[in-house]
Amino acid sequence: MGGRYLRMGMLGALTLAAVIGLHGRTASAASSCITCHLEFDDPAIREPAVKFEEDVHNLRRLGCESCHGGNPAAGAEEGDPELAHDPKMGFRGEPSPGEIPEFCGGCHSNVEFIKQYNPKQRVDQLLEYKSSHHGKLLASGEQRVATCVSCHGVHGILPVKDTRSPVYKTNVAKTCAGCHGDTKLMASFGIPTNQFDLYKSSVHGHKLLEEGDLAAPTCNTCHGNHGATPPGLTSVSNACGECHANNLAYFNESPHKEAFAEMGIGECETCHGHHDVMHPDDDRIGVHEEAFCVRCHSEGDAGYAAAAVMGAGLDSLKRALWAAHEILDRAERGGVNVALGKFDLHSADDAVIKARTGVHYFDTTKFNAIIQTGLAETQNVMALGEEAMHDLWLRRVGLMFTVPVILWVAIALYLRIRRTEREQASNS
Repeated sequence: MGGRYLRMGMLGALTLAAVIGLHGRTASAASSCITCHLEFDDPAIREPAVKFEEDVHNLRRLGCESCHGGNPAAGAEEGDPELAHDPKMGFRGEPSPGEIPEFCGGCHSNVEFIKQYNPKQRVDQLLEYKSSHHGKLLASGEQRVATCVSCHGVHGILPVKDTRSPVYKTNVAKTCAGCHGDTKLMASFGIPTNQFDLYKSSVHGHKLLEEGDLAAPTCNTCHGNHGATPPGLTSVSNACGECHANNLAYFNESPHKEAFAEMGIGECETCHGHHDVMHPDDDRIGVHEEAFCVRCHSEGDAGYAAAAVMGAGLDSLKRALWAAHEILDRAERGGVNVALGKFDLHSADDAVIKARTGVHYFDTTKFNAIIQTGLAETQNVMALGEEAMHDLWLRRVGLMFTVPVILWVAIALYLRIRRTEREQASNS
């Protein structure tokens, strides 16, 4: 069978769409391909037929000839595989890496065809791929780059939403690492191979891979899918801003925007990193030893002073919020209904979140406005908490006086009953 699939007529007279028009969409037409290939012991010939059973194309009743062309029906009738592999019938064998994008794009870029199967399916993947770093390298003659089959597989292609698919959200990073973790391959392109390990240790990787949070980003969230390309200094921040919109908006209003541009350094990634983004705790704000700010600012400059103000402001809000939580919890444990205070506490809690985001203003005036709003809301909650504690005190004081009275009445009543019982016994 020469090269397993006889690489013949790859760019033959019949287009792939025409081949599908002649032969596609019938399970019976594909059956002779499957039947024949299953008779071979060679895994390279047999496995495609085995895997194709669950292939998304097979599930849509697209047979082998829908991609490879040929005439399986004629081959089955005559018992001659050469008829099935007839290049005159548009047979196209195993494509080379350079041919794969156009091979798949023959259908996936055909609007009228592809919408028959999935009206929501995009038809610009081939165009995007050609604009990508992978696509440009392939066009230059480099064959060792990712193509459609590198990510989606070949004969066992599963729907994207199938958890077994290599492009399912939780599998994407591992799929990309198949190439980007290959030290020998990446060395020739001057690309590091530790991205997957860094990602697994990051807050994003932890959320997605360990907690199963599908809202967390993975490789293609930032780099794109078919248009995958290494983000430049500014586009990294644009990618971050897709999820962290307020942070990016505040940064764009900050003095750091112009300063970072003049120095030619990245924005979000300068402080937070790339693939190894850690969960930013509050010690990163201010002038602590671990704070991001002191990496660039030293004592005596304006940036250092602003960082000190923001760190202190956030600490004061957190202390006030802790006190508000504590007083409400005490009152609640005492049996006082503090539902209203708990409700108002949500606004105060939100103020801390807003303050952490507002740090990206790098403007003490704007930041302090957030802190003061939060402190005012916290003080309102404290007032409710103090009122609840006063109510609890009144209850306890009242109980101190009422318990003895209740006990005295109970004892008196008991003695009265006993006296009555004795009188009744003596009269009888």
